[in-house]
Amino acid sequence: MCAALTRFATVGEMKPVGITTISREDGVKLAYELLPGAAPIVVFLPGFASDMGGTKAMALQSLCAARGQAMLRLDYSGHGASGGDFADGSIGSWTADAALVIAHVCHNERLTLVGSSMGGWIALLLARQLAEQVQNLLLIAPAPDFTAELVEPGLTETQRAALARDGFFAPPSEYGPPVPFTAKLLQEGRQHLLLGAEIPITCPVRILHGMADTDVPWRLSLRLIETLQSQDVQVNFIKDGNHRLSREADLQLLQQTLAALLGENGA
Repeated sequence: MCAALTRFATVGEMKPVGITTISREDGVKLAYELLPGAAPIVVFLPGFASDMGGTKAMALQSLCAARGQAMLRLDYSGHGASGGDFADGSIGSWTADAALVIAHVCHNERLTLVGSSMGGWIALLLARQLAEQVQNLLLIAPAPDFTAELVEPGLTETQRAALARDGFFAPPSEYGPPVPFTAKLLQEGRQHLLLGAEIPITCPVRILHGMADTDVPWRLSLRLIETLQSQDVQVNFIKDGNHRLSREADLQLLQQTLAALLGENGA
């Protein structure tokens, strides 16, 4: 039985069990935190250079605790509380990190995957890989194929030269210190592109995307809708919403969207 189904006395007493780590075969420690409760287990997949302690993740954990729902939050290698060097990571390795933690914690229990930005791409890759185990998808400003669709076409000559010379470039970020975009990230990302063909995912999918998002254009979600095999797909565009969608109203909408998904298809 999945560890997430450990019995607690009452819903009101349900608390995360604390940050735990498991080791990859290469010794890198991957951090995660589990909130025990009922299945399906809500799995939060953070974005590029983000972590499991972000505003959206914690807002969803609050909702899950209130309804007695199991939730798993995790950090990819090089992110948050996990070990490893961020610059060594890639879409494939971070997807594998998430899959390893999910397999370790959740075994074959039903899942609801919540992916934010790059985490949306990883959620789609995992949903394709885990097939019927994934009961629902909730994607927040999803960024499938962002390395090829958004980063590579916008590279400047200076950045291309830095990639060839140093193997990375690190543009300024409004969210914190500069984050490196490596040649490995761009090259390996091409092995995981999704938007060029039908995506064989048939579970219900819900998408939230701000139309004032300057990082991941909302029209990318329209392309995603067209490629998903599922017929149960709904998208909610927030006209004045930015990429982070972390305002109080945004968080309330996120919680309501997850609650509706779980009510329709969950515990």
